[in-house]
Amino acid sequence: MASIFPFSAIVGQDRMKRALVLNAIYPQIGGVLIRGERGTAKSTAARALAAILPEIDVFEGDPYSSDPANKSSWTEDLQQRSDRGEVFHVVKRRTRFVNLPVSATEDRVVGTLDIEKAIQRGEKHFEPGVLAAANRGVLYVDEVNLLDDHVVDLLLDVAAMGVNVVEREGISFSHPARFVLVGSMNPEEGDLRPQLLDRFALCVDVAGVKDPKSRMQILERNLAYEADPTAFQIEWQSFEYALTQEIHEARERVSSVKYAQRDLATIANLVASLGVDGHRADLVILRASRAHAALMGRTEITDQDILMSAELALPHRLKRHPFQDTEHAMQVLSEKLQQIEEQQQESSTQQQNQQQQDGSAKKVKRG
Repeated sequence: MASIFPFSAIVGQDRMKRALVLNAIYPQIGGVLIRGERGTAKSTAARALAAILPEIDVFEGDPYSSDPANKSSWTEDLQQRSDRGEVFHVVKRRTRFVNLPVSATEDRVVGTLDIEKAIQRGEKHFEPGVLAAANRGVLYVDEVNLLDDHVVDLLLDVAAMGVNVVEREGISFSHPARFVLVGSMNPEEGDLRPQLLDRFALCVDVAGVKDPKSRMQILERNLAYEADPTAFQIEWQSFEYALTQEIHEARERVSSVKYAQRDLATIANLVASLGVDGHRADLVILRASRAHAALMGRTEITDQDILMSAELALPHRLKRHPFQDTEHAMQVLSEKLQQIEEQQQESSTQQQNQQQQDGSAKKVKRG
């Protein structure tokens, strides 16, 4: 197996790494788009993420990597075989990293149905595509802005639903397709259409590290890795293992993370105050906030979770008044959250005062 640069050894790029980890914890977030110039560790980070994800249980020989613990997600054929009493052998394997080439066609991505066999023999034969291979793994699309718009739209649809449905000539086949979608692109080579850009849940703009000391670190680590990849990986093994454990524990915890009406109000007020169209951003922030809280070891979301998530979910959706840079985005979002919190506190105080006045009036009336 080819050597992979450790995720935890990547210098800087904290927002990019956070966005990737949050999607790894909770793939329902809906993927991440990484925009930046060449040489900013975009593809390195995506490959390294797959390498630290926990091992998964699968059925031996199953091309769809079905989850043995979730029968409702199995294919129709697998369920029927199970109902007939067939016993499947469960094995553990590493999380897959699937690279989608820019030249990929729709059939290559979704898979193909053999119409001839279906008509002549009444058999439903399906040839799995890239989405089948990517189930419960990481699907990476480099230069996603150069991919056919229809294919990008299709990928985003499946990423949102978690199921790939193929229909041809009245014949339908479906299989699970829950994966961490990672797209990367260089804006100098063209941008995505706004409709597609909005459908990427999170977006991170990355640039080369400016700090001389950090640039020295990048040089030193890359030279050490090139000189002896195995020794370098062993050096970072404990950090990688710790991160794998954090992701595993956060995955177990995320479904238990609670949110209050106040949190929903904070998200809604924040998104509305920035003039963001639609409601996708609200849902993305809530999901990412739950994942961030789970990563931090909490079972309730906080304003900090909302702020960290909004920083990743909003900048690429602000088409009318885009932020000048990410640092400015963070400042504006922080100020907005503070304003919303102050308004909520003021409203709460007014309600308490009103309740006290109503109580005093009732006492006077009874007296």
